[in-house]
Amino acid sequence: MEKRSVGQTGLTIDVLGLGCAPLGGNFVDLSYTQAEELISAAKSAGIGYFDTAPWYGFGRSERVVGDVLRGSDYILSDKVGRLLVPGAVENPGDFGMVDPLPFHVVYDYSYDGVMRAFEDNLQRLGLERIDILLAHDIGAFTHGDENERHFRALAEGGYRAMDELRRAGQIKAIGLGVNENQVCLDALGIGDWDVFLLAGRYTLLEQTALDALFPACRAAGTTIICGGPFNSGILVGRDMWNYAKAPEDVVNKARNLGAVADAFDISLAAAALQFPLGDKIVTSVIPGPRDKAELEQIIEWFNTPLPSEFWRELKAKGLIDEAAVVPT
Repeated sequence: MEKRSVGQTGLTIDVLGLGCAPLGGNFVDLSYTQAEELISAAKSAGIGYFDTAPWYGFGRSERVVGDVLRGSDYILSDKVGRLLVPGAVENPGDFGMVDPLPFHVVYDYSYDGVMRAFEDNLQRLGLERIDILLAHDIGAFTHGDENERHFRALAEGGYRAMDELRRAGQIKAIGLGVNENQVCLDALGIGDWDVFLLAGRYTLLEQTALDALFPACRAAGTTIICGGPFNSGILVGRDMWNYAKAPEDVVNKARNLGAVADAFDISLAAAALQFPLGDKIVTSVIPGPRDKAELEQIIEWFNTPLPSEFWRELKAKGLIDEAAVVPT
């Protein structure tokens, strides 16, 4: 499988990785055995890059990911910013969780919080290393008015902790794992970041990252990992977008994209999966399949040839940004 560089670190990762949120029971009822089978199937298919976080099932995802990767060759990204504290939440479904572990989250982007989270992650994983460390869900999308306080903690302490871990060789790359462009732009002003895992903002449905973020990242030498290439499922026929029910304008645009795909007799999902990689600033695309069958379908979509005329038609109809670099 093709690999691309993460920032200027010398670290390379597969252009198709595995997003492991569903393995923690996020928006899906997935058993440990099913999660184990899914990761093993990804490895057998040649996928070697995996992304997880404490948030995914309050530790469930990390536990199964670590168990399956232990003793094998892998590249792993994990996240800091949330500490897991004993005590189950009353209504886990409010957080999109199915059968999470009995913990709840405390946000902490400070120096001490990041260092503790890093050590806790390794303990839950049962692994000796994490390759890419990302500050998770910093930004107004998650924190609203509280983000100013959290971002200040990251700027004044959390970033220093992440940089120290990188300089000491304990991790190879640092970045953010977020859903919004602006906080990435803000972060470029407080440190030297290798990569931003950006979910949903550079997809076949939306290319808002082209306006300011991609130029700023190019200037800084920061690359992008594309999370959520299907925009929470709207591009594979579901009614979800940005982790909630899709509004009418989003449904209509997805329908219009699908009509062009139908005219060319191709899968809209295949186009959605391949589109972000047209731009070389995108290091990897990491969909989050919910079971082994979905993984097999994703691999088929990823390997489906798509005609250049299809991309030209999307631009001609104004369905994707004229400045977007499409796959060749």
